[in-house]
Amino acid sequence: MNDKIKKAFEPKSWNEVRTNDSWAIFKIMAEFVNGYESLAKIGPCVSIFGSARTQADNPYYILAEQIAFNLTQRGYGIITGGGPGIMEAGNKGAERGGGTSVGLNIDLPFEQHFNPYIDNDKNLDFDYFFVRKVMFVKYSQGFVVMPGGFGTLDELFEAITLIQTFKIGRFPIILVGKSFWGGLMDWIKEVLLEREGNISPENLELFSIVDTADEAVKAIDDFYSQYMLKPNF
Repeated sequence: MNDKIKKAFEPKSWNEVRTNDSWAIFKIMAEFVNGYESLAKIGPCVSIFGSARTQADNPYYILAEQIAFNLTQRGYGIITGGGPGIMEAGNKGAERGGGTSVGLNIDLPFEQHFNPYIDNDKNLDFDYFFVRKVMFVKYSQGFVVMPGGFGTLDELFEAITLIQTFKIGRFPIILVGKSFWGGLMDWIKEVLLEREGNISPENLELFSIVDTADEAVKAIDDFYSQYMLKPNF
């Protein structure tokens, strides 16, 4: 980045704030271009989401690693957010299974740092969450959503919304952990659907909930058994 662009990112007045907005377009474009160029040839992949705070001895960490491993044995690569916790487990399982292991890392002031199980040529860094989320959706054939926090919920509900509104084609969204997700699913059914009428009954078919690695992989296999498996681009 040249000095002019750097200066644009250090506003000292209202005019410079407006200039900063304009120059930010080029940084955003650069992140999109780098993401597209890096991921265009990765082949069919499944994204695994979950908390960065999950420790390696946590049953969900172990389960995420097993799901990733099993998916690689079915010909899928794995995409994660590139950080620790569940993300690390996903990349670790992909590496153990000899599959493609992608990390889409985000620059954060805490928690986030890339894990050591990502393929060297598939370890990407992003400053913008919205660019990163485009990459997840564009290059994934499915989402496996492990227990997580606000970021995990954000990625889950954005995917459901995009499918619900026909902005993207449908793909399998698998929530893992009935005891974790059960309360949320009850609220969605009882409040959003039955009491308030804010969603339609068929919207509940946009995702499924499982408890085991075999169930997670089967749900994805069952979805694609009716299609020729191919990337989303």
